[in-house]
Amino acid sequence: MKLSSEIIVKEDIHNIQKLFEPEEKIFDNQRASYELKKNKDELVFKISAEDSTALKAVLNSITKLLSVYEKTKSVVKE
Repeated sequence: MKLSSEIIVKEDIHNIQKLFEPEEKIFDNQRASYELKKNKDELVFKISAEDSTALKAVLNSITKLLSVYEKTKSVVKE
Protein backbone atom coordinates (compact mmCIF):
# COMPACT_ATOMS: atom_id res chain seq x y z
CA MET A 1 0.00 0.00 0.00
CA LYS A 2 1.52 3.32 -1.04
CA LEU A 3 1.04 6.18 1.41
CA SER A 4 1.87 9.87 1.41
CA SER A 5 1.73 12.76 3.81
CA GLU A 6 2.72 16.41 4.03
CA ILE A 7 4.09 18.51 6.85
CA ILE A 8 3.78 22.25 6.32
CA VAL A 9 6.03 24.59 8.30
CA LYS A 10 5.15 28.28 8.35
CA GLU A 11 7.79 29.74 10.68
CA ASP A 12 11.59 29.91 10.42
CA ILE A 13 11.42 28.24 7.05
CA HIS A 14 14.90 29.34 5.97
CA ASN A 15 16.57 27.93 9.11
CA ILE A 16 14.59 24.70 8.99
CA GLN A 17 15.42 24.22 5.33
CA LYS A 18 19.12 24.63 6.14
CA LEU A 19 18.73 22.15 9.00
CA PHE A 20 17.27 19.45 6.75
CA GLU A 21 19.50 19.95 3.68
CA PRO A 22 22.25 17.56 4.83
CA GLU A 23 19.77 14.89 5.96
CA GLU A 24 19.08 11.72 3.99
CA LYS A 25 16.01 12.11 1.79
CA ILE A 26 15.76 8.45 0.80
CA PHE A 27 16.16 5.96 3.60
CA ASP A 28 18.44 2.91 3.44
CA ASN A 29 15.67 0.36 2.97
CA GLN A 30 14.20 2.54 0.18
CA ARG A 31 10.68 2.03 1.56
CA ALA A 32 10.26 5.75 2.27
CA SER A 33 11.51 9.13 1.19
CA TYR A 34 10.69 12.80 1.43
CA GLU A 35 11.38 15.97 -0.45
CA LEU A 36 11.40 19.60 0.60
CA LYS A 37 9.56 22.28 -1.33
CA LYS A 38 9.96 25.92 -0.36
CA ASN A 39 7.11 28.24 -1.32
CA LYS A 40 6.80 31.94 -0.53
CA ASP A 41 5.83 31.61 3.10
CA GLU A 42 6.00 27.90 3.89
CA LEU A 43 8.21 24.85 3.75
CA VAL A 44 6.50 21.62 2.69
CA PHE A 45 7.79 18.13 3.47
CA LYS A 46 6.28 15.72 0.91
CA ILE A 47 6.59 12.21 2.30
CA SER A 48 6.09 8.97 0.35
CA ALA A 49 6.16 5.49 1.82
CA GLU A 50 5.55 1.91 0.75
CA ASP A 51 3.76 0.98 3.99
CA SER A 52 2.48 2.45 7.24
CA THR A 53 5.53 1.43 9.28
CA ALA A 54 7.86 3.25 6.89
CA LEU A 55 5.58 6.31 6.89
CA LYS A 56 5.59 6.39 10.68
CA ALA A 57 9.39 6.12 10.77
CA VAL A 58 9.83 9.09 8.42
CA LEU A 59 7.27 11.20 10.27
CA ASN A 60 9.00 10.41 13.57
CA SER A 61 12.39 11.27 12.12
CA ILE A 62 11.24 14.64 10.81
CA THR A 63 9.23 15.62 13.88
CA LYS A 64 12.05 14.60 16.21
CA LEU A 65 14.46 16.97 14.46
CA LEU A 66 11.81 19.72 14.45
CA SER A 67 11.35 19.21 18.21
CA VAL A 68 15.08 19.57 18.79
CA TYR A 69 15.05 22.77 16.74
CA GLU A 70 12.14 24.19 18.79
CA LYS A 71 13.75 23.34 22.11
CA THR A 72 17.11 24.76 21.05
CA LYS A 73 15.48 27.93 19.80
CA SER A 74 13.64 28.44 23.11
CA VAL A 75 16.85 27.91 25.12
CA VAL A 76 18.78 30.38 22.98
CA LYS A 77 16.08 33.04 23.50
CA GLU A 78 16.32 32.75 27.30
